Amino acid sequence: MRNILFSSLIAVLLLAACAGLSDQGASVVDTPEDATEIPLVSIRLPMGYIPNVQYAPFYVALDKGYFRDEGLDIEFDYSFETDGVALVGANELQFALVSGEQVLLARAQDIPVVYVMAWWQDYPVGVIAKTESNIRAPEDLSGKRIGIPGPFGASYIGLRALMSVGGVAESDIKLDSIGFNQVEALAADQEQAVVIYVNNEPVQLEAQGYDIDVIRVADYVELASNGLISNEITIAENPELVEKMVRAAMRGISDVLANPEEAYEISKKFIEGLEQADQAVQREVLNQSIEFWRTDRLGYSHRAAWENMQVVLIEMGLLDEELELDRAFTNQFVE
Repeated sequence: MRNILFSSLIAVLLLAACAGLSDQGASVVDTPEDATEIPLVSIRLPMGYIPNVQYAPFYVALDKGYFRDEGLDIEFDYSFETDGVALVGANELQFALVSGEQVLLARAQDIPVVYVMAWWQDYPVGVIAKTESNIRAPEDLSGKRIGIPGPFGASYIGLRALMSVGGVAESDIKLDSIGFNQVEALAADQEQAVVIYVNNEPVQLEAQGYDIDVIRVADYVELASNGLISNEITIAENPELVEKMVRAAMRGISDVLANPEEAYEISKKFIEGLEQADQAVQREVLNQSIEFWRTDRLGYSHRAAWENMQVVLIEMGLLDEELELDRAFTNQFVE
């Protein structure tokens, strides 16, 4: 696992060299004749997942012009978390949305990413199974066939955290990489359990009439969750850019918390097929997601969650030693 990010980084650097990758250019907004042209900084933002209502805060911030107000031209990139970490760490991109454990795993390999804004307040990963499978606690995972998007990212770390709690070794399970097809795989009994985001797949399966049990990582350990990362170079040389990105994103989050229905309607502009999807299910996915974002200190990252994450990763053998956590995350851009 410790080699995954390193391999991704090498691949990214080779691609960048071949393709002349650059994301620090600027575009120009059409303005009235009596106005000054405003250059926009182009930002490609890796999201870590497919288009989904879970990204409503960023859809709202783009649709309402919050990014543009800050002089930013945003392009959403639905690539894997590890790819986003590697690109940001190489300073080929300035920002990405990733889960907290990816920051620590990257920094352990001297990839200088920094978590600059907390978005999810609780770790949203879990494992679900049909009720008749009697998989209701971490120890019940032993001997089971489990589907997962892949052996990477927050889903994999969440699963390993639950296995650690239950005393289950990876050799005790059959792990299948199934992409983002957890709902279909469990419904068809292709897998006995699947690793999911608690706010998403359980809602879909229950709407289809399945009785399921959910094992939530957050019920067993507090971990640093999904948020916005940048890198040490950008923070040192262009802190204003980080401030602008964080400010626009936090405006989007705040708007979704205040008006979920408006956010849902805006999301339809960015998610192909959302108009034809089950509206009750998708609205509930958004509502469940919102509960993970609520906090009295929007954007603030708690040190205890990072300490816990580090302990878990060390116990899992994914970190060899403790890191300087004060260099892994910062609240300077949200305070």
